Amino acid sequence: MIIPYLDNTEIVRLSKLDIMLKTPQALAQKYDRLLINSDIPPNEYPACRKWLRFYLDFCNKYQHGYADRESLISFVEKLRSKKQNAFQQNQAQKAVNLYYSGIDKKTPVLISAKEHPAPAGLVMEEPALFNGDEKNNPWNMSINKLKDEILTRHYSKKTLKAYSLWAEKLRYFAKDKVPDTLTIDDVKEFLTFLAVKKKVSASSQNQAFNALLFYFRHVLKKEFGKMEGIVRAKRKPYIPVVLSRDEVDRVISCLNYPYDLVVKLLYGCGLRLAECMKLRVKDFNFDHSLITVHGGKGKKDRTVPIPDAIRGQLERQTHHVSDVHEGDLKEGYSGVFMPNRPEVKYKNAPKELTWQWFFPAKELTFVADDNEYRRYHLHETHVQKAIKRAVRKSKIIK
Repeated sequence: MIIPYLDNTEIVRLSKLDIMLKTPQALAQKYDRLLINSDIPPNEYPACRKWLRFYLDFCNKYQHGYADRESLISFVEKLRSKKQNAFQQNQAQKAVNLYYSGIDKKTPVLISAKEHPAPAGLVMEEPALFNGDEKNNPWNMSINKLKDEILTRHYSKKTLKAYSLWAEKLRYFAKDKVPDTLTIDDVKEFLTFLAVKKKVSASSQNQAFNALLFYFRHVLKKEFGKMEGIVRAKRKPYIPVVLSRDEVDRVISCLNYPYDLVVKLLYGCGLRLAECMKLRVKDFNFDHSLITVHGGKGKKDRTVPIPDAIRGQLERQTHHVSDVHEGDLKEGYSGVFMPNRPEVKYKNAPKELTWQWFFPAKELTFVADDNEYRRYHLHETHVQKAIKRAVRKSKIIK
């Protein structure tokens, strides 16, 4: 696979029939050399080898080119549909990107014929190779500009992720057509494809429409105009399932600390999960029994009352955060992650108690760029999994 590491022996082109359900020995050895020369920690090497093998199996099953980087997005989407968590998705993407970094853009993907001979009478096909000139790729430049436009407007990270993803999907649907040559007809075909072939929900199709509208208007500097003749996914009537007060109590009773307090805040204060996770010590005003929610939906701030039933638990949580903070300071850590980097002006802000997360993560996070450890808040997925376990344990049939 890795051209610089091949011997000058007889070679054949690697086709889809060459890679079976396991990684060839020659390819595995050369991938190991890439791992050693990368910044990936050694304890992740086995996982990276596993993800590469899964990726090649995926390409073989769905007839993607082994040197066609477009299939990586489909592979990550497959992992997401299989309920792989965000860490596993990122790790798989990192492993496959490392694989592509070893493909010479001018030379076909090759392996030794002695190590992996071609079947007799087989006509070998040359795979489409990834063009390594990433920096000057028009689509990459266009999507980077899209991200800049979103960040300039201070949109949320979820909006950034969703809009970038829809732009990438349009890219592959249009078969890498140059962005400046895209037309409204391309968008119409894409949205119709989502509704008819992919059968996406109405909310997903509307999100795609809004993302591409933003992309055309602020990146390509084009207006949509009239969007007639598009097949739209129909929004089905939805009747929400509401738990009774007794059922809520049953779920909370099955939760352990700190997830029980998180759910009580969500239920008692009407907070969104992301809003609750981003609460800091300074956001609690026990004298006036108020919680200030900063940067909610639409970047709006608001206040909510502190429920009297959990006031004592919240005060104890504040003392717990203070104890964790003192321990971190003794270990010499660099503080918490800050919004919009105010530590540039106030250098000691990340280490102040008022800025500490109200629900801190159990472990510190290493920031490789700054070579330091920082504290992040409790991850949203941990709360979601805890609630799911509690619901299963409570045996509520709704």
